[in-house]
Amino acid sequence: MMFIRSFIFFLGVLATLLLGWAGLVGIPNFMISEVQPPKGLERYTYEQSYGRSIYIREGCLYCHSQQVRPAGFGADQERFWGRPSVPADYVYDKPHLLGTMRTGPDLFNIGARQSSEDWHLLHLYNPRIVSPGSVMPPFPWLFEEKISAAPDDKVIVLPDSITPREKVVVATREGRALTAYLIGMNHTYPVSQVPAHNDTTKKK
Repeated sequence: MMFIRSFIFFLGVLATLLLGWAGLVGIPNFMISEVQPPKGLERYTYEQSYGRSIYIREGCLYCHSQQVRPAGFGADQERFWGRPSVPADYVYDKPHLLGTMRTGPDLFNIGARQSSEDWHLLHLYNPRIVSPGSVMPPFPWLFEEKISAAPDDKVIVLPDSITPREKVVVATREGRALTAYLIGMNHTYPVSQVPAHNDTTKKK
């Protein structure tokens, strides 16, 4: 009798876990499995994908979101962060980096708001150079000091007060890749409803 009760209890726990998984993971995954990318959305280049890995490594997602809320759920549109994001915008994002906090601004359309590589590199080296009062930490390890720059180096022009004496500061490959990823975040293409497969796109 004790064995039967334990077995029933086990089945109840298993059923609860399965129902929870189905509601939170299985069904939503099935609902968006047919979502197709909008025409204006392009796959990440190799450089942008590498930069995305740096974005994850450096913990940028803990302070920045990548989701613009619909009107009525905040002042996102008033801040010129763009149209509300839709599931199709994230087709190529694995893992998704929606974020949960906005210690810094939303980055869903940072590439549209700021497309300058020089600006982003300065911002990464020392955010206060371009954004006085910013609470974002600097990322100096994404740069290196050299006596002279090579032809393919990207030199960043710093204020005289913080420029190393008789040296130049150049962006590392990681710094330039992260910048490429940030500039590539531009979701200003138009979308209607979430695109999905239809009878004309399925194989016959």
